[in-house]
Amino acid sequence: MRVAVAGSIATDHLMSFPGRFAEQLVADQLHTVSLSFLVDSLEIRRGGVAPNICFGMGRLGLRPVLVGSAGEDFGEYRSWLERNNVDCESVRISDLLHTARFVCTTDADHNQIASFYTGAMAEARLIEIGPVADRVGGLDLLLIGADDPEAMLRHTQECRERGIPFAADPSQQLARMPAEDIKQLVDGAKYLFTNEYEAALIEQKTGWDAEEILRRVGARVVTLGANGVRITRRTEDGEIQVLEVATPKEEAKADPTGVGDAFRAGFIAGLSWGAGEELAAQVGCMLATLVIETIGTQEYDLSRGRFLERFALAYGTDAADQVVRHLAA
Repeated sequence: MRVAVAGSIATDHLMSFPGRFAEQLVADQLHTVSLSFLVDSLEIRRGGVAPNICFGMGRLGLRPVLVGSAGEDFGEYRSWLERNNVDCESVRISDLLHTARFVCTTDADHNQIASFYTGAMAEARLIEIGPVADRVGGLDLLLIGADDPEAMLRHTQECRERGIPFAADPSQQLARMPAEDIKQLVDGAKYLFTNEYEAALIEQKTGWDAEEILRRVGARVVTLGANGVRITRRTEDGEIQVLEVATPKEEAKADPTGVGDAFRAGFIAGLSWGAGEELAAQVGCMLATLVIETIGTQEYDLSRGRFLERFALAYGTDAADQVVRHLAA
């Protein structure tokens, strides 16, 4: 299964605030907020939704194609990704702009306040998917993640025109996109990825209810935080089929950044192995658990023995036996 992932390429600047944001907000002064948080730590990490997903897939033995735009400062990041089995030949390098940056502060309750500098990501709209597909001998799936909005729309339309199956994962861009653009991103997707809030936001903005969305997508994949994931689809006879998979028990909570990306990496890896959606979702949830236990989106340990031990504990030895042959030593 040949998979490409289009989305933002960025570096993450992650900070920790020991207090609670809610305790710093004055109810009758929210129209004129001016706050500064003294943070305890700063971690500068590799990030961006597309590299995060590609990294996880690469660590699970696949060779995903990264599609996005970065600056000339991308060299070290490229080397890291290539060493982790990511195809970076379709990354566009800007002559003028730096790689995008995500700056995020997380409080004691794991609430987050973040800013995102677009940088070279704005040039992702210049990328065509056709040459990418031709270079790798065709694509079985293109995941279209949060990116320059025009790029997301262009990639989606090109997939429709070329008959390339695509997964819609608009996430952070839903807040700024108008209803008609969201409809364009969603309609016809093989998979629609969201969290619970984003799922509700899509329904609110588009005016489509849950049944209407299921008529327009192959399957709706909604992550539920600590409660795992729910996958909903309409069967050929019109019945609505719901699959829910729980999340493995966490050993710690270090940072939630990149948890959703890790789930997508594991889920798509499972599908690429030819596994069913239940096993694919279990792999995704296990990978997401490893990320929340780690500072940084690509710093988690995926040692084969430890992964399988925890996977078997969460989902049973039969499920672990299905996964074992696919994991790289």
